[in-house]
Amino acid sequence: MADRIKLLPEVVANQIAAGEVVNRPSSVVKEMMENAIDAGASTVKVNFRDGGKELIQIVDDGCGMSPVDARLAFDRHATSKITSLDDIYALRTFGFRGEALASIAAVSQVELRTRQEGDEIGTLTTVNGGEFVSQTPVSCPVGSQFFVRNLFYNVPARRKFLEKSTTSSNQIKAEFQRVALCYPQVAFELLMNDQPVYRLPAATLAVRIVDIVGRHVKQNLLEVEADTSIVRIEGFVGRPATAKKGNNSTQYLFVNGRYFRSPYFYKAILKAYEKLIPDNCSPSYFLYLTIDPERIDVNVHPQKTEVKFADEEAVWQIINAAVRETLAKTGAVPMMDFDQQTSIEIPVLERGTVYREPRAMSNEAYNPFRENYIDPSAGMKDLDFSGFDVPYDGSVAAAAPAASGRSSRLSDLCFPSGSVEEFDSELEFVASTADATQQRLIEEQECSFSQVTAVGGGYASALYGGRWVVVDLRRARERVLYDNYSILLTNGSAVSQQLLFPDRLAFSADEYALLEQNAVEFAALGFDMEFCGEGTVEVKGIPVDIPHDGLEELLYDLLQAFASPVDVQQLRRERIAAVMARSGTRTLPRSISSDEAAMLLSHLCESGNVSFTPSGKPIMAEITQDEIRAKLG
Repeated sequence: MADRIKLLPEVVANQIAAGEVVNRPSSVVKEMMENAIDAGASTVKVNFRDGGKELIQIVDDGCGMSPVDARLAFDRHATSKITSLDDIYALRTFGFRGEALASIAAVSQVELRTRQEGDEIGTLTTVNGGEFVSQTPVSCPVGSQFFVRNLFYNVPARRKFLEKSTTSSNQIKAEFQRVALCYPQVAFELLMNDQPVYRLPAATLAVRIVDIVGRHVKQNLLEVEADTSIVRIEGFVGRPATAKKGNNSTQYLFVNGRYFRSPYFYKAILKAYEKLIPDNCSPSYFLYLTIDPERIDVNVHPQKTEVKFADEEAVWQIINAAVRETLAKTGAVPMMDFDQQTSIEIPVLERGTVYREPRAMSNEAYNPFRENYIDPSAGMKDLDFSGFDVPYDGSVAAAAPAASGRSSRLSDLCFPSGSVEEFDSELEFVASTADATQQRLIEEQECSFSQVTAVGGGYASALYGGRWVVVDLRRARERVLYDNYSILLTNGSAVSQQLLFPDRLAFSADEYALLEQNAVEFAALGFDMEFCGEGTVEVKGIPVDIPHDGLEELLYDLLQAFASPVDVQQLRRERIAAVMARSGTRTLPRSISSDEAAMLLSHLCESGNVSFTPSGKPIMAEITQDEIRAKLG
């Protein structure tokens, strides 16, 4: 019989290998960006069109290649990263297999322009579908410029099942972010359809994280640092209060400058947050591990996102301990209250309080087995009410025994005068289904402030119902804004202030979808937004009470409120109104006049609740004469 086993042609072998190394446009971006970093580039520029199917362009200012190297680079297993088998176990570069360029060229049309430092002219190399086409001299700057066109044009089945353009674009952004986070000292730029998405100058790690994730993350990063004989760990983790429900896209692990995934180490981080965050939430983290290259193996999968550790259990313990120590040292783990911003202050009994605790009375003669005992439920007309002073309105709750030393038995209670044929109690039964109302520090039939005087520091003194009180004006404004936004979300729309220069903001795919889904509510709040597609939103107007410099952080907080699953629509409106109110308090000036304070307190009276903010913090406190005497001695 004839021999059946044959060697595959080089082009076919490369196309098969491309299925493992290059399975989507984002894989091309990842491999080419990593090659640029390995080439020593200080600036890397990425541009793509139609989700990467039409064009992927990578430009760097690295060392460049000679004409011979430019030609050999497209052959399988051609690499400058390693020279022997031992080098695989001490890798300090991204690439080492020599498969990436060969795989990419096998399924696309590639054009490479490159020049080395010292060469007067560069080289243009063209490869189509894995077949070498030409190599000619060309004028170009030092570094390399790759043009990858018509990805999978010669593999129709693969091209047919590529994700839609929007999905591919998000995948490319994700790969770009990972590489950019690996090397904050390198400047990166990302363009989508020739429009800029990211411009990241060389910066510190903290600045790079903020540039990529957004300004809202700046105040929520806790620094992690631990140095042991096994591994060095540095980076940042998010505060427990910022943990997100479900999947969290801001979770990054790096080892020796390489992004990798590890469910095992993820559990070490999650364990450190145990009892600090709900079970269905996950924290943000950006952790960078530095370890002896001989103690890890990155040669596990062609995409190099899986890494094996020789000291896996020890590294797990070190990661867990480092994160726990950070959460404890920075005060992110208080004993009781995890979020001071939303904690409710419960008023306690103090001198001068407007509430009086009912006086406890005991009936020492109570004996239902006594022969002449009268059941109080049988009626009150048979009871002796002599000897007790009761207010003219007949309130039982305020009744107190007279100073005559008489017995305090129920049968000794009395009204001031007149016969008592019938008795109607003023203690009303409140059904369990009745709407709960928030308690008030000071109860008055009519709300009005007088003699309002601003005393500086965001406070004002005033007379309220004949009592001298000090009012926190910032909290008063928060209460007013909360009630206003609650009404607007129910049946109105807020006034919008147009921005002189509209803000163009980029969001993740999930955040963008959430914005579109709740566009009506955002408009009711006073936001004028234009959805430009591809995760980009142009904000043209914002609510009049909101400061412009806190726009991005406010939108992020609102998205969190919209994303929280709430069964009752009213509860979600309250959350959103609370977020808007907290942001609006930032516009209150540091110095406020007495007239402005009086106007604010007038609006506070109109809101109907003068005692507490939406989060339960007291708005005002009474200053009693006893307290003044105590201060003056």
